[in-house]
Amino acid sequence: MQTRKYLIHSALFLITLLTTTAAGAEWMFGRFFIPFPGTTAMGWREFVAGFNFSLPFLTVLTVHEFGHYFVARANKVRVTLPYYIPFWFGLGQSIGTMGAFIRIKEYISSRQKYFDIGVAGPLAGFVVALVLLWYGFTHLPPVDYIFTIHPEYKKYGLRYGEFVTLNLNKGNVSALALGDNLLFWFFKTYVADQSLLPHPYEMVHYPYLLAGYLSLFFTSLNLIPIGQLDGGHVLYAMIGRKRFNALAPVLFVGFVFYAGLGFFKVADFATGDDAVFQDQLMKLVLYVGALFLAFSRINDRPITSLLIALSVVVAQFAVSFMFPTVEGYIGFMVFAVVLGRFLGVYHPETEENEPLSTGRKLLGWLAVIVFILSFSPKPFI
Repeated sequence: MQTRKYLIHSALFLITLLTTTAAGAEWMFGRFFIPFPGTTAMGWREFVAGFNFSLPFLTVLTVHEFGHYFVARANKVRVTLPYYIPFWFGLGQSIGTMGAFIRIKEYISSRQKYFDIGVAGPLAGFVVALVLLWYGFTHLPPVDYIFTIHPEYKKYGLRYGEFVTLNLNKGNVSALALGDNLLFWFFKTYVADQSLLPHPYEMVHYPYLLAGYLSLFFTSLNLIPIGQLDGGHVLYAMIGRKRFNALAPVLFVGFVFYAGLGFFKVADFATGDDAVFQDQLMKLVLYVGALFLAFSRINDRPITSLLIALSVVVAQFAVSFMFPTVEGYIGFMVFAVVLGRFLGVYHPETEENEPLSTGRKLLGWLAVIVFILSFSPKPFI
């Protein structure tokens, strides 16, 4: 039985290594392994290059999960080894995985144990992410590297960034930039050699920078202080069940409010074009449905969840009307629905509610600082 479990964990890890390597190669070379008409397929050479993304990224992910695992074992809590989740189809951009998780196999009775297990993963992974970012920004390849991916840039030389910006403004090309967080901005500004720093819309081709950025991104998501996320475990342990259950739904509603801010504007419905109005109205109905799903476990009464969803929409319209340029990040809505509908906003109760020691409280505040440093209001632009 144990051998079968080890084989499952090992197989999932190896498959995830392959899928993240393939995905990393696609980001690096800007092409897909399954080529679309008019594009060139990638081969073994490109696949091997993808290890420059997959190995550092999976190292951070693995350290994060084993941080949970070893601290759980130290607290005599039975847990599984990490389950890695491969995710790659070869037909569109992905990162090759949906992450990893360990399964807790018994009831955890104390706030202290929840805290220790919850805080260990993000802090351990964050340390490795810092090393990865430092290495990525201090070992940038020569400028010619980008010309191997975009030969059309070569004629512009060091001014290729102006060409990229011009075509983006004209809508001639589509590209993805990594939105800043405080730590990524610091490394870009004060650690990197500015003469080697790539254009913001070309950073996705640099595997160590992409792996480091994604490590911060997933660390920040895990540290959101809601439900059974790592940040939820930490906050629950720090302030207790009663205060957590009062604060968590407020934080969640605020998170959802920010995510959809600016997605709809009053002007979208006042174009005078009936077809546009109907399209916008259908999008709004679907959006309210997504909000209802996100809020479905905040309260036992569905009507209350619907009223919260409608209130959020009205408030978003009001803010967008008064401040038309203010926008959130609609990409967070997918995570909000998963969190609110499936993972839950509240935290499981514990029998032992002993207060945390001073040392643990300091670690809790350190986790808050890590969250602030790692969180990107607009992760992908």
